[in-house]
Order: sequence, then C-alpha cells, then structure tokens
Amino acid sequence: MPIIPNNPLILVDGSSYLYRAYYAPPHLTNSKGEATGAVYGVVNMLRSLLSRYSPSHIAVVFDAKGKTFRNDMYGEYKAQRPPMPDDLRTQIEPLHRIIHAMGLPLICISGVEADDVIGTIALQASKEGRATLISTGDKDMAQLVNEHVTLINTMTDTIMGPEEVKTKYGVSPDRIIDFLALMGDKSDNIPGLPGVGEKTALAMLTGMGSVENILADPQSVIDVGFRGSKTMPAKIIDNADMLKLSYKLATIKTDVELEQDWHELNVKPQDRDELIKCYSEMEFKRWLAEVLDNKQPHGTISTDSDEEITVSPIIEAEYETILTVEALDKWIEKLSSAELISVDTETTSLNYMEAELVGISFTTEVGKAAYLPLAHDYLDAPKQIDKAIALEKLRPILESDTPQKVGQNLKYDISILANAGITLKGVRFDTMLESYVFNSVASRHDMDGLALKYLGHKNISFEDVAGKGAKQLTFNQVHLDVAGPYAAEDADITLRLHQHLWPRLEKEPELASVFNELELPLIQILSDVERQGVLIDSMLLSQQSVELAKKLDDLENKAYEIAEEKFNLASPKQLQTLFFEKLGYPVKKKTPKGAPSTSEEVLVELALDYPLPKIILQHRSLAKLKSTYTDKLPLMVNATTGRVHTSYHQANAATGRLSSSDPNLQNIPIRTEEGRRIRQAFIAPAGRKILAADYSQIELRIMAHLSQDAGLLKAFAEGKDIHKATAAEVFGVHFEEVTTEQRRRAKAVNFGLIYGMSAFGLAKQLDIPRNEAQTYIDTYFARYPGVLKYMEETRAIAAELGYVSTLFGRRLYLPEIRDRNAMRRQAAERAAINAPMQGTAADIIKKAMILIHQWITQETQGEITMIMQVHDELVFEVDEAQAEALKIKVCDLMAQAASLDVTLLAEAGIGDNWDQAH
Repeated sequence: MPIIPNNPLILVDGSSYLYRAYYAPPHLTNSKGEATGAVYGVVNMLRSLLSRYSPSHIAVVFDAKGKTFRNDMYGEYKAQRPPMPDDLRTQIEPLHRIIHAMGLPLICISGVEADDVIGTIALQASKEGRATLISTGDKDMAQLVNEHVTLINTMTDTIMGPEEVKTKYGVSPDRIIDFLALMGDKSDNIPGLPGVGEKTALAMLTGMGSVENILADPQSVIDVGFRGSKTMPAKIIDNADMLKLSYKLATIKTDVELEQDWHELNVKPQDRDELIKCYSEMEFKRWLAEVLDNKQPHGTISTDSDEEITVSPIIEAEYETILTVEALDKWIEKLSSAELISVDTETTSLNYMEAELVGISFTTEVGKAAYLPLAHDYLDAPKQIDKAIALEKLRPILESDTPQKVGQNLKYDISILANAGITLKGVRFDTMLESYVFNSVASRHDMDGLALKYLGHKNISFEDVAGKGAKQLTFNQVHLDVAGPYAAEDADITLRLHQHLWPRLEKEPELASVFNELELPLIQILSDVERQGVLIDSMLLSQQSVELAKKLDDLENKAYEIAEEKFNLASPKQLQTLFFEKLGYPVKKKTPKGAPSTSEEVLVELALDYPLPKIILQHRSLAKLKSTYTDKLPLMVNATTGRVHTSYHQANAATGRLSSSDPNLQNIPIRTEEGRRIRQAFIAPAGRKILAADYSQIELRIMAHLSQDAGLLKAFAEGKDIHKATAAEVFGVHFEEVTTEQRRRAKAVNFGLIYGMSAFGLAKQLDIPRNEAQTYIDTYFARYPGVLKYMEETRAIAAELGYVSTLFGRRLYLPEIRDRNAMRRQAAERAAINAPMQGTAADIIKKAMILIHQWITQETQGEITMIMQVHDELVFEVDEAQAEALKIKVCDLMAQAASLDVTLLAEAGIGDNWDQAH
C-alpha cells in the first residue's frame, strides 16, 4: 500500500459517493420521514478523511445539472441511467449546505463531469509536485494515478498508487483509458469494441501496447494469439470509429477552465451555527452533540484516575447553589408565588428503591435555577443545610397542588421524595411524556436527547461530572462546584423543554387529551405500583433453578449424542460449523457478514426437519428462564420490603404499551410449563389472595369496532367463540361442527391478520402450503369484507398523513410508510394496520388502571392493592374474605374503560399465586 505524505491535497468525487451512500444501508430518515441516508454517508466519509489526513487543502466536486460535452460527442452516453430518485434529489441541497458549513470548498461546473474537474486540479498539483489524494470509487479515475496522485476508496478502505492499479486492473495507469476504450464501460454506456471483455482487452494491450497501435496495425492482433484473435482485425476495422469514440469518452479532461487553482482550495473555519441548524434538521444527533460541545470552563473535578473533568453551564444562565437557610428562604418565597415550578432530584442510584436523596434543584423561570445540596459528603465538602430542616421547609410547596410542577420522568422523583417522607402533589407536566405523546418515534425521550433535538443544546452529562466506568463517582461524592451547575441545569432545561413542547401539544386537542387523561394520571399510579412491589417465593425459585439445571444438562447430553461431539450450545460460530459443514443442513438465511445464520428464526425452521435445532431451541428457552428469572429474581428482593420492585416505562413502546425492566415482567412465558411455574413463585401474603384480571380478545374486539364488519360485530354480539365463528366461515361448516384443528387455524388467521401477516407467514406458522394459506386469507376477507376495507383505508391514511391514530387520539407515526424500499414500506403498512389496535388496547388498559386506582383510593380501605400490570392484565393483592366481590368490581371497571360497538369483556381469577389466579 502506498504511503500518503502528510497534508495531501484531497479531491473528493462527491457525485460518486452520493449515489453509493444512497444505495448503501442504513437507509436513514428523520422523524418527518425525509430521507437523510445519502447525506449521512457522504458527510461521514468527509469527516473520516478530515480526521485521518488533516488536510489544509481540499475540494468536494459534484456533477452539475444538464448534459456534458460527452453527450454532444455521443448521444447515448449514460443514456441507460434512470433519472435521479426523488428522495435522493431532495438530499442534495442539505448536503451542499453541510459541506459549505464544514468550511470545505465545493465545486460544480456545467458542461463537464466531476471527474474532469478533479483531473484538471490533480494535474495542476502534480506538475508542482504536490501529493494529491483522490477519494472516489470509480475505476476510470485510475488513469490519473502517478507518483504524486493516489486514489482512496473510503468505503472499502483501499488505497491505490501505480503498482496497486496495475495489480488490480492488469495495466498501468497510463493504459487505463485504452483498457476502458477496448472493453467499454456499462456504467457510463461507453460502447467499446464488440465482443471484447476484460480478459481480451488485457491480452490485446499486453501484445499491442495501446489502442493507437491496435488501430494502426489491426492484422498484428492475430499474432497476440488470444482466443478469437483471428476474427479480431475485421472487428477493429469495422468498428474503428466506435473505438476512437470510446477512447475519447473514457478520457478524463484535464484542461477544464477553473475559477481557482488548487492553492485556493484551503479549508475554512466551520460555520458552527449553520452546522447546528443542518444537523438538527437532519437529526444527526451525535454530530450535533459534537458541535454543541464547545465548552467554556466553569469548574473542575479530579477523579481517582488523575483525569480532570471540566463542565460548563448553559449559555446565558444564572445557577445558584443553596448553602444557607437564608438563601433557601428566598427561593421558597419565589417558589411559593409561582404558578409553575420545575423540580428535579439528585440521588445516589437509578434504582428508586435503593437511591438516597442527595439534593433537589428547582426553577421558576428560564435561565435562573438553583440546586439545594443535602448530602454531599466528599472530603472537605462545604456544610449543607440539614436535610430534615430543608425538607420541612420545602414540604408545604412540594405537598401542595399549587404551585404546579413540571419535571422530566417525574415518576422517579415522586418515588424518591416518597422514600424521603414527601408526597409530591401538583404534578401537571412531564417533558418526557410530552415528547412521547407528541411523537413516540421521533427520538429517545431522555433529557439530553430532547435538549439536543428541540433546543440545540448539549447538556452537561453525568459522565462530565462523575467520570466513567468502575471509578465513576456517586452524586454525593461529586464536588459542588460542578454538581451545582449540572443539577440546576436539569431543572432549567426541563422548563425550557416544557415551554417548547407543550404549545405543540395544545395545538392538537387529541394529543393534549392523551397526555392529560391517560399519561399524566398514570405517573402517580405507576409510582405506587412500583413501590408496592410483589412478594415472591425465593425458595420455590431456587428449587426450580435446580430442576432447570438438570433439564439443561439432559438437553446438552442429547445434543452431544446427536452431534457425536461436545460443543457450546450457545456459540453461533460452533453451531455454524456443526450445522452447515458437518451435518449439511440447508442454509436458510445469512448474517450481514455472509455467514450462515443460526438465529432463533432459522432454528425454528430447521427444527421442522431436524431434531438437533429443536433441542437447541429448548435449551435456549430454559437457559433464559433460569438466568433471567429463577436465578435472578431471589437476588432482586429488596432488603427493606422483602419484595421485588420492577420499573415501568411509559415512554418506550411506540404503540403506547407499558414495558418493564429489572425485572421484565412482560416476558415471562405462559405457554410453557416452566414459564407458568415461574408465575407460581409470585405469591400473596398471609390473609390475602392474588387477583389477576385481563381483557378477553381485546384486539379482535377493537378490530370489529374499527372495521365495523357486520360478521365480526354479530359474532361478538352473540357471545360466540370468535375463533370458532371464524373457522365456521372460513371452512364453510356449521358452528357446532368446527373441529379443534380448524379453530386453531382460524385463530392463527385472526391474529395473523391483525399483525398484517402474509400468506407466506401464515403458511409457515401453520406448516401448510402457501396456496392453502392464501385460500384461508381470501376466504376470510370474502366473509369479513369490512376488515379488508378497513385495512386498505388504513394503509391509504397512513401513506397520506404519515401516521395512524388510536380511538383515544394517540398518534403512531410511521417514518417508513413512503420508503422507496418495498420491504420497509410493506413492514410500515403492516404496522399501520396493527398499531391502532395495539395502541387502543394499550390506552384502554391505562384507562382501566386510572378508573380502578380512583376507586381504590376513594372507596376502599386497603382490602385491594394493585401490584402489577402485564400486557392486557392487571394483578392485585386482595383480602381473602372479599376476593369474590372485589373480582366482580374490578372486571366491571375494566369493562367501563372504553365504549366500543362490541362488549368489552374482562375476566379474572383468584389464587394463592399468580399462576393460579391467571
């Protein structure tokens, strides 16, 4: 590989990279659905070049619009190329803006191509002995290579000097034009000599030296002795003009009239404001953060690693650290008279049950915030106000409905303050949820991400003040000179985000309603449920772990017996070798790197025909149960409460569903015996029972309501088994005559269509021929035409608006609904069909939680407590003596959560553990 001298002149073939970036994955879009992938690809390549070579002189060269002199020479030149795709055309202007903002010269000259401009500049520099690096992926540029000019392809990370050109193409750079002229170039529609390919062209040039020599003495080609050489002279004579034309078309013009020579192509200072604007529009968050991360020292902290960390406050902000009662009293007076205050807590942990309150930050107006430290205990930490005294002073404000409060993920702060004896009231806004309701897929909804996206501001990060990795400090160890600005900024940025986001929500009454009526009330409810926790039987789980270990051991031995060797069942690489090399299984799918895949999807397919993949799947399933639940749950029991406390996430799932973590309660399988046994370990305390209530076929009922299909509405109105009713329609038999197998298949059709399943997917699931699956689907739509109409209308609405909505008005944006890639577009269309049903179901369960919580709070005396929410199910602890009456009330309230044109039915069970109750 040639050595590139320091500070080369870099000439970038922008047009070449633009197209290559457009067709290369990932195919990025911003939250508006605008294509950004080509811009990202080119800018990423430019950043890489700048980082690698730090050039003082560079030019990014693009083809101009319109025809060039080559079109005048040959009307068919590049005539075969399709017009530029619209979603690529829209990326040119923002790309040019970014290049200019990066301080890079951009050249675009009419009548010639980017190659010609690059060739002209390269020749200028080469004559003066200046090392020049041409960044391109086009082979015709190889003709420009010499002792001073080198090619680099950043997408393949290959560098070519004269020797590398000869190795790759078989000819030296000064014969590349001859090479292309003889064999032609399909990409540019250069005709070449008929019947001459790469091997023949190389043989002719090896024997004759050049096109000029070939044209001067066609008969001598016979002496070269390659296959077909005897008929070649006639071809050369008959096509001499075409060969001469091909030579001219392949020749890069090196005398383009330029407004500036290479000396003037110097890198200029970046236009930081324009870059911020461009990166914000494109939603290139990492690069935006880099541009914004232009810090001015405000404080420093030394960690154990001798690394000094510098932090800075937001521009034009006044942040105060409160260390005296007098200063706190002034702020309390200010807070008391405000209509809305922003509040944030600082703690020792993200675990709300273990975290200790370290401090509180607050503000009443943008740009002025304060941090009240309560427990910073590093060496030489200044004296702070006694925590008990400070909290008592703040209690009247925090526990009053006025002033109203805004925060970022206030559920966490509610729990932290509750553990400190403060009941936070007056919660009115939450910026995380404002962002989530406004557009659930536009971005992550963490404060740092939202500040970048909506405010163009790079927050002080936790790593900035506490360090990273194993030596990271807990917040009580962070020095106040940096902890203060960090904490105060959180309160300030929260208020700024609220002032940015809430007006947008208010303009959309349905979105404001989703926020006010569903998400906001749920904050307190989820905090209560989390802190309540659930009792588990650790001994039972430990026993199950022992049993699972024995089953895993048995499965491993079975696998070794079939494979006739020992291997790691969890190693994809070993499975690849065993499956596809030793055992000769068919390759069903490949990894992005081209290796045979052993994903779960592939194993499921292979398991239909081979026993070993089935054993591997069983092993994976049991191993996951053991590591995630039976081993881990006993370790997660809180030492104080004796219970397990999960964390519920309101702003994760795009459809509005809640998710949970540490532990993830949503993923405990219920279709396997081992999974159900784990639920047996979720138990009720003495004198109590577990009550579990869930909705019956809620998404199918929502489908009936949304589609208004007469057949579905009738089946639900008559209280029929919907899967049996569907089977009767699809298979053309009387309702009473439907077999168990027919009902199973009809159930697969019902749920498959909800999720937009194709005939291929249904055939795979039922293990039937594709044409039979298609017949089921066609018959279903014939019997339920309203469903088909709903699906078609939903796809059309999604394509027009870019989103679909739930019955409650929640919007579910689909950025890829207009994607040029058919697979991604079709996936978005399937999501469009399912999202209103899944999203409405999520809204309904949230509404049910709110109704039940109100009833529990207002009318019960502790005889029922909500302890879990899992998918469409709510789980409670109830007094044993009143369990039956409470069950009836819970089901009734759940049925009242929404008004549909079909009965909303909730069913419940009672037991000593979750499995019994379910």
